[in-house]
Amino acid sequence: MIRVGIGYDVHRLVQGRRLVLGGVEIPGELGLEGHSDADVLLHAIGDALLGAAGLGDLGRHFPPGDDRWRDAPSTLLLREIVRLLGEAGWQVVNVDATLIAEWPRLGPFREEMRARVAAALGIEVERVSLKATTNEGLGFVGRGEGIAALAVALITDRRGG
Repeated sequence: MIRVGIGYDVHRLVQGRRLVLGGVEIPGELGLEGHSDADVLLHAIGDALLGAAGLGDLGRHFPPGDDRWRDAPSTLLLREIVRLLGEAGWQVVNVDATLIAEWPRLGPFREEMRARVAAALGIEVERVSLKATTNEGLGFVGRGEGIAALAVALITDRRGG
């Protein structure tokens, strides 16, 4: 059996925070506001995986009021999600994610991001696709007020059937 899940996340850009995308720290003056490291890309991937398995969403497993997850690296959250999927009899086949931002450009960081996502998910890097687009100057993303991400994940049962 196979299942597909979709994830979406958005975070506001603010002064005084690190910008972490795909598990990679991006140099700059702005970072994403959030309880964990606010890695919008990994949060979208995590929600896609949880949704595919019917296990709820990030907020259910990593509530913003839980200090265990304050400033936690989202790669840790992904590893925990993979563990939860495994307990439920699922394994990750692949993920495809799109970052929606006016800044930063994904190109210089894409391969390192793919490697970190793959490592957190326990899959080969060839099974991780990361893309980026702008919002053409429209809306909060277009004005540079935040960053959004979409992800699709495919999982299969651990028996391979």
